[in-house]
Amino acid sequence: MLAGELIQSPLLLILLLVVAFLYASVGHGGASGYLALMSLFAFPITFMKPTALVLNILVSGISFYFYYREKKFDGTLFYPFAITSVPFSFLGGSITIETHVYKIILATVLLFAVARLLGLFGKQKAAINPINLPLALFIGAVIGFLSGLIGIGGGIILSPVILLLGWADIKKSAAVSALFILVNSISGLFGFISKGGTLPNASVSLITVALMGGILGGYFGSKKMNNALLKKVLALVLLIAIFKLYTT
Repeated sequence: MLAGELIQSPLLLILLLVVAFLYASVGHGGASGYLALMSLFAFPITFMKPTALVLNILVSGISFYFYYREKKFDGTLFYPFAITSVPFSFLGGSITIETHVYKIILATVLLFAVARLLGLFGKQKAAINPINLPLALFIGAVIGFLSGLIGIGGGIILSPVILLLGWADIKKSAAVSALFILVNSISGLFGFISKGGTLPNASVSLITVALMGGILGGYFGSKKMNNALLKKVLALVLLIAIFKLYTT
């Protein structure tokens, strides 16, 4: 089935709206969720990567706006990660890997996302520690490269790392992750385009739905919202996608 026909599925659009809402509510662009959905509906890899990056740019940008407006953003925490992540994201975006390798890497990242959604790690520390600059630069480079390679923004990894190391509270880590995702996704998309890649026209419908979810999620998430049930639903969707990626 062609990507344009797959997009007409009401279930896909509903799940996409939920994914965009939930991810934006915690400062993420949602690429891991979008990629999981597209893999479940058997979209081709050539469609998945650029589409996820564009959706990430839009949703993370909206999310960052709301967090910034609520004065949750800390630029001194953001810049060390971004300095190395942006060029490495461009490099990763310019690389095309074989389909089975892509699926394995994506499935592994989705496992990380599931653990985060279920609260298995990345909880806020009691005390905030000063950032370790060399370590932050290294983390930014690794996450940036991975982000561009498979089409994510890296926030699903960066946010829990910041919390685990005690460098920020939940709201500030969400705000930093939102902008981190935005710049990495832009850089990764440019890297993809630099090698002749193009954005599929059929992705316009997905972009419209993701925008709606992103606006709502960014607004409510920057304030106060209990989304425990949505997290469990999304975790289930990701687990199904992981199983399919590992077995096909």
